Amino acid sequence: MENTGLPAVVRSLLAAVEDRPDDVALRVHVAGLLVTLGDPAAALAHCAAALERDPGNAEALTVLSKATNQLRGAPAEGAPSQFDWSAAENEMAAIVQPALVEDPAPHPDDDTVEPPGLTLSDVGGLEEVKRRLDAAFLVPMRNPEMRRLYGRSLPGGLLLYGPPGCGKSFLARAIAGELGARFFTVSLSDILDVWVGSSERNLHEMFEIARRNAPCVLFFDEIDALGQKRVHLRTSTAMRGTVNQLLTELDSVKSANDGVFVLGATNHPWDVDTALLRPGRFDRLLLVAPPDGPARDAILRYHLRDRPLEGIEIAKLVQRSEHFSGADLAHLCDTAAEHAMLESVRTQQARPIRMTDFDQAFGEVKPSIGPWLQDARNVVMFADAAGKFDDLLAYLRQRGMA
Repeated sequence: MENTGLPAVVRSLLAAVEDRPDDVALRVHVAGLLVTLGDPAAALAHCAAALERDPGNAEALTVLSKATNQLRGAPAEGAPSQFDWSAAENEMAAIVQPALVEDPAPHPDDDTVEPPGLTLSDVGGLEEVKRRLDAAFLVPMRNPEMRRLYGRSLPGGLLLYGPPGCGKSFLARAIAGELGARFFTVSLSDILDVWVGSSERNLHEMFEIARRNAPCVLFFDEIDALGQKRVHLRTSTAMRGTVNQLLTELDSVKSANDGVFVLGATNHPWDVDTALLRPGRFDRLLLVAPPDGPARDAILRYHLRDRPLEGIEIAKLVQRSEHFSGADLAHLCDTAAEHAMLESVRTQQARPIRMTDFDQAFGEVKPSIGPWLQDARNVVMFADAAGKFDDLLAYLRQRGMA
């Protein structure tokens, strides 16, 4: 098909491609139009040029597939009657194959492992959480001789759960500090990969990094996304394989690897696969509830420490912020600071943050954990036959919700 027979807008786009040969998005768009107009050979050339510049471009690969399918079928009117398919196939293989085999996702290395830093003394309040954490996890870890004397096995993994924004990740780092261990955090994006088998390989590599850096706390954030119930994954073979690999790695840590301590955090522990919660895996669950009074005091002081203040009564702020999460408290401080800043800009005279700014902030910032508490209530009241969430039930009863 000659360019003169193309619509004017397509001819203009082709001219633009000649002027900007490295514009991948433009090339792919033109290729799509050429496929629609029945010129797959020309579309193929533009796809090749696009993939040379951006290997793995998903849209280019899609248009390429349409063009090749069209070429394999009957030629469109005006398209070349003879097409050397084998030559084109060989030419495209050199361009497309690297995009198909290359795994573009970067893999974490040992440099991403953090040295010991925080300890539980840096965590304000939450004394009951600290006490239970010490008894269930830290004491056996710190005292191997006593553990052997009393026949106490090494604990499996510890799962921290609770509403979002309440400091589960901060607490995990403090646990690593208490153990004098390095800290290595893993998220869903570090594991999942579009390539078959790569997610399992990535997960194995995370454990290998932790083993090389032992003693090390391997922390899985939002583990309900990575280790969700397999009954919900019937149509996702890849995700089922990832859950199975996680189970295998946890068993390996239990039986053959010293100095790797596995922690997980989740807002929805009831969505975690039950096999992950059996003894030897994530067999200890610890509720990290919204911060209590001393914790709110510490959090407020932390977020106000470097800001100009006048007449701020922390005790009153603590009293008014019951049921606020740590994230809510940070937002409260930011909002109060914003009101002070806006007035300073308006009057062209800087002033400190005052209680009146917090009065306005309390009118705008409300506790964010309400929906989570309602979901949690439904689970513990109607779906917790095994009693895994008794501490959550006790917390809800304190609030008069159960």
